[in-house]
Order: sequence, then structure tokens, then C-alpha cells
Amino acid sequence: MRTTLPSLLFLLCTATLLHSAPRNVVVILADDHALKVTGAYGNDIIRTPNLDRLSREGITFEQAYCNAPICSASRQSLLTGKYPHATGVNLLFTPFPDEGNFTIAEHLRERDYRTAVIGKTHWNNWAWGPLYENGAPDHGFDLRLEKGAYNQWLKTIDTPTLPDNVATFTRQGLDPQMDTAEFMNWHARPHPTLDATSEGTFYARAAIDFIKASGAQPFFLWLAFKEPHQPFYFPIEFADRYDPADMPLPEGSPEDDRWIPAKYRNLSEAERRGIIAAYYTSTEYMDKNIGLVLDALDTLGLSEDTLVLYLSDNGYLLNQHKRFEKHTMWEEAIRQPMIVRSPGSVALANTRNDALIEYIDVVPTILELIGQDALHEAQGDSFAPILQGEATQHKSLALSTYLQDNLAMVTDGTWKYVFHTGSRDLGISYATGYGPAGLTHRLYNLEKDPNEHHDVSREPEHSVILLRLQEAMLQRFIDTHPDAHRLPAGLTLEGKLVWFCEPRDIGDDQMANDVPTRVFAAPQGEFK
Repeated sequence: MRTTLPSLLFLLCTATLLHSAPRNVVVILADDHALKVTGAYGNDIIRTPNLDRLSREGITFEQAYCNAPICSASRQSLLTGKYPHATGVNLLFTPFPDEGNFTIAEHLRERDYRTAVIGKTHWNNWAWGPLYENGAPDHGFDLRLEKGAYNQWLKTIDTPTLPDNVATFTRQGLDPQMDTAEFMNWHARPHPTLDATSEGTFYARAAIDFIKASGAQPFFLWLAFKEPHQPFYFPIEFADRYDPADMPLPEGSPEDDRWIPAKYRNLSEAERRGIIAAYYTSTEYMDKNIGLVLDALDTLGLSEDTLVLYLSDNGYLLNQHKRFEKHTMWEEAIRQPMIVRSPGSVALANTRNDALIEYIDVVPTILELIGQDALHEAQGDSFAPILQGEATQHKSLALSTYLQDNLAMVTDGTWKYVFHTGSRDLGISYATGYGPAGLTHRLYNLEKDPNEHHDVSREPEHSVILLRLQEAMLQRFIDTHPDAHRLPAGLTLEGKLVWFCEPRDIGDDQMANDVPTRVFAAPQGEFK
């Protein structure tokens, strides 16, 4: 085939564009955003024009798995590129240990990046802060703006008068166990604020201010919205955006019944649809704020020099398996939206990829894309070759753990194996009331049974697959767990999995008032 000079120049320009390294990084992190509640992922009811735009301009990943379906463990895993059991944060209220963890923000700050975390961190450092001479660690972020900053800002402005003809949401006097539907905002009511003074909008504007103030210095921005976490925050302008009657209401299967938290069993259909409508509304509100940041990058002329990555800390079940939560290993809880727009990948814009990705892969990928040294402590692998058009697949296995309930999962993209020690009923207010389930194994064929309604772990014809995934799970623990060298001798394969699925950090239901005492009274090295 003969190549003309214009064709050669085009190919050279394309290659240069494809591999040009972005200078800045913006990570946009949602809270409990289900993959299927995004227009870019095929939902024709939800309105997410800004995420859809990002998808058209970037690469949309179909099989990205969080490494823990719970906020704190997933977020700290993301920041370090390490599994939750390696960060030492497995449970909801575990403080993020500074010792032994080195975040991407610390790594980039050492390389003259300006760094900011805006929004939700879930570092739980309220437990540690008073015990440090100079306050809690900043984990590498020059600027940190969380809820307290928003509350302080509200005190400096004239609060606008709210219309008196709009009912708003309040949790005052509600019991999350006894008043579950009300607590989850099933009336889909706005919170008592206008958009201009709402929390998510405050974070978006603070992010824009940070970007503007960075000047010529490269920046790393971690923008973590609280939406669409229940009770599904949105301001008054977003009221009545979705009719509950239009909401999809997935059905579960008889296999789900043993695992349904007691507080969800008696929800009416109207309450379930209302909860989903509130969730959709909160998602649309978040999308609006994402648009503010994307527009600002355009206006400032920074879009062509900035890597933008959107994802959620974990997913959420919206009546799938008859519940509303994420503390499970169902696909809706652990398979996440992930959209990456990189100036070096414009030739691949508006494409989709089904490579198996783990969240621990995000940090290595960002660093490779921006041309920075690798973070050696990270346990993930960069999928930059996909974004550079050099590969289409990534890895053969993904692991996720939820040690609050002694759960672990591995998937190869076709088969999924879930292990549960069943040593206690489900925790942090999600008890089934049936008591401990005992050792449980589940196996699903995600191609033939995408809704995970049929556990085939007991079918003899699948015994080889079951054993393969059990051994793969164990090997991943052995390769990555900091205590693997202490694994007791003489345990069966099942016994070894039980040992690895017991959390070694603090964070149980009753720890909120006594963490400092418990942490510093513990034997040296107990809490990692």
C-alpha cells in the first residue's frame, strides 16, 4: 500500500496527539452512583447531559469494579492504589492511617503539583485529629474543603428566603430502622436550600476557584460530591423532576429473601418508586454541578491539557435484589461508572471498552498518563495502554471485599464467586434478623444470568470453575495482604479464606464515641 505525504503527515499528527501527555488532573468522584442510572450507560429516563458529554469526548468503561462496596474503604483504596486490606481501612468508621499509606496527592505534591480535595473524604480523622500535635494528616492535599467549610460559608452570606409552598425534607425525629421510607426521602422532597446556596454547587464553585488560582502550576483536583447518597440531596429548583410512576422497579428472586435487611421488607411499591425518584433527582443535580466544572475547563482553555476521570466510590441497588444499599457483592453495588477523557486519547473519543478494571488501577493509570513516576506502593496496574490505543484488554481478575460483613468476591468478567464467612448477621444497621448465615459460597454466570438470580455453586458441573475462583481469591489475598506471612499453618482453603476475611481494623457499629481510646490502648501494631 502506497502512503502519500499528506497521509503520512496525518498519521504522524494523530500519533503525536494520541500520546500527548495531559498536564493537569481532575478526578470527579460520586457517592453511591449506580452505573445504570446514567444516560451514557443506556438509561433513557435519567437526565445526565454532562456525563453523557464526557462519555462522547472520552472512553466509557463497562467493567470497572470498586475494591470495596462501602465509602471509606473504597475511597482510601482509590487514593493509594492499594486494596482496602492493605490500606488498613476496611470498615466504615476506620480512620485513614497516615503511616504506611502514601497517596497520589502526596506523590504529586512532591513533584510540584498543587493539590486539592473538595467535598467528601470519609477519612474519619475526627477520631485521630485531637491526638496529633499538629492536627490530623492532610494526606497530600494543600487545600481541603469539606462540610465544615460549607457551613462556615453559609454564615457569611444572606440566606435567601425559601418559598413557603414547597415541602422540604428533614430527618429530624426519624428513626432509620422504624421510619425507613421517610428516612430515605421517599416523597422525593428537596432539601431546604436553593441551588445557589446548596452544598454540591458550593463544592463545584470551590473547585473552579482552585483551578483558576493554580495559574501556571500543574494541579491535581479530587472533587468528591456527596450525591446521590441517600437521603438524596437536591435543592428546591429540582423538585418534581421525576414522576415515581415512571421509575423502573426491578424484581428480585427467591434467592434474595434470606439476605434482605429487615428494614426493607415492608416497603410498599409507592415508597420504593419514591425512593428511586429521589435518587434520580439527586443524580441529575450532581450532573449539573459536574457541568459547571467541565464548562470552566473549557472557558479557561484547560480542557486540552487536563485529564478528567469520573467514577463513583461504589454503586447502589435500587430495588435490585429487593433492597436499597451497596453493602453487597451484587453487580449494581460493585461495578461502577468510569469515564476517562484524556487529551492523549482524542482519537478514541466516544468509544466503549469492556476490559476488566479494578479501582486500584486508577492511580497507576493517572501517573502514567501524565508522565510521572509510578507510585511503588500501589498494587494496581495501569490501563493507560487502553487509553493510548495500544491495548483493548487489561487484567483477568477483579477482587472486591466488604469485611464489615466478612464478604469477598472475585470475577473474571464471565464468572463471579462470592465468599461469606457468615459469622454474624449483617452489620451497620442492615441486619436481616435471621442471625448468622454460616459459611456461604455463591457462583454466578454473568453472561447467562446478568441479574444474578441463580447461584450455581452447588451444581457438580461447575465445581472446577468454583475451585479455580476460590484458589484465585486466596492467591490474591496472599499476594497483597500485609499479614499474609502470618497465615496459620494447617488451614483448609476455606479456612484460609475465613482468616483473610476477618477485618483487622476498627470501625464497628459502637466505635463512634471511643475510637481515640481504643486506637491508642490497642497492642502495638494491631491496627494498621
